[in-house]
Amino acid sequence: MAKKKKVEKPQREFTRRQLSHLQKQKRRQRFVFIGGVTVIAAVVLIVLIGWLIGEVLPLHKTVLKVNGTEFDTAYYIDVLKIAGSSQSDANIQAMAGSVIQQITQDELIRQGAGKLGITVGDEEVEKRLEDLGIPVSDGYVGIFGGQLLQNRLRDEYFGAQVPESDKQVHALAMLLESESQALEIRNGLLSGDNFTALAEEFAQNYYSKNVNKGDFGWHPEAILKNQVGSVVALDYAFGAEVGALSEPLYDEEMYKQLGYWLIRVNDIPEEGSANVSAVFLSSEDEAKEIKARLEAGEDLGPIADEYSDYSPSRDKHGDLGYVMPEETGETFDEYVFDLGVELGKWSEPIRDEAYWSKGGYWLVKVVDKDDDRKLSTEDRTFLIGQLFDDWVAVLMADPENDVDDSYLTEELNQWAIDRALKDMQEAEG
Repeated sequence: MAKKKKVEKPQREFTRRQLSHLQKQKRRQRFVFIGGVTVIAAVVLIVLIGWLIGEVLPLHKTVLKVNGTEFDTAYYIDVLKIAGSSQSDANIQAMAGSVIQQITQDELIRQGAGKLGITVGDEEVEKRLEDLGIPVSDGYVGIFGGQLLQNRLRDEYFGAQVPESDKQVHALAMLLESESQALEIRNGLLSGDNFTALAEEFAQNYYSKNVNKGDFGWHPEAILKNQVGSVVALDYAFGAEVGALSEPLYDEEMYKQLGYWLIRVNDIPEEGSANVSAVFLSSEDEAKEIKARLEAGEDLGPIADEYSDYSPSRDKHGDLGYVMPEETGETFDEYVFDLGVELGKWSEPIRDEAYWSKGGYWLVKVVDKDDDRKLSTEDRTFLIGQLFDDWVAVLMADPENDVDDSYLTEELNQWAIDRALKDMQEAEG
């Protein structure tokens, strides 16, 4: 049976008017589509520009230049986050200035070390960070690399300047407030009293009183200079024979946290204030001597100018004028504001350990000496560190340095701090 022939539907034909209308409709659709795409692109572009201006471009702004080396905001933020990782938000705000100082110092050290031929490469630093499991970032590379460089300077450069052995002395020493006390204690030592026991009770210098009870052990002169702090005591220790015990050695430059008031209350016009004259003196012996001179009629002004270790007393020639409670100190107030205080009369010497006075007497005993004794690890480390610190101080003070932190405006600094805090909070969350 033959198949039926498929009859095709006749094509719809448009009139010229219909074709024109259809073409206009298609053009409108294209315009709408293109316009929509344009609007979307414009919105995206605006958002992108805002993000670039607000978040990206500030990261590349220079905040610091150190002799031509530039540091941008991104690096500053990174160091802020590292330095503030264990700090509160308020502390990060406060430490921003010290972070800039640290970046400056690290860069000056890097530049100075380069002149000495000492360097640490970034690849070495990154490898160390990876081995330690520390994130590799510009900030960590800078900070950790700075520490590696400082260690290398100490080991390779400054360590070579400190000998393995040196002249040393084993000395006992204590600073005492007066010559009479020093003579009394010296006589006791000659009779067999224990030096360290007496130093623990009577010494006024820091190390003897708080650290070693007067026994400084074996040290070279540079170490003892730091611990004893007295040329007078050191000269004796290195110049005397083994076993020698010094006479009282006067040291007019040493300070001690101890002194004695002489106070005269001139008037108490009303409760809570008093008109006072006073001097603060180095020892009880000196205070007794000055009291006798004042009671004999000697002028207060010249005495206060020469002897008083309390600066307002010196500045006012002994006449403090009207004082209020808690203005000068508890010991002072206990005498001045005592209801039974006698007006117009000088007090007996009043001991006060809240203020510092100048001058004292050393007793030094030479236990042993050695012209070429091996330095302890602690002493060598200290001496190397001292050389390094002195070198850094010279670097920082060099007038040829060109350090410019004026780029870090208050606004940019606050933006960096806020960004650092935000990044830290996101990392924690």
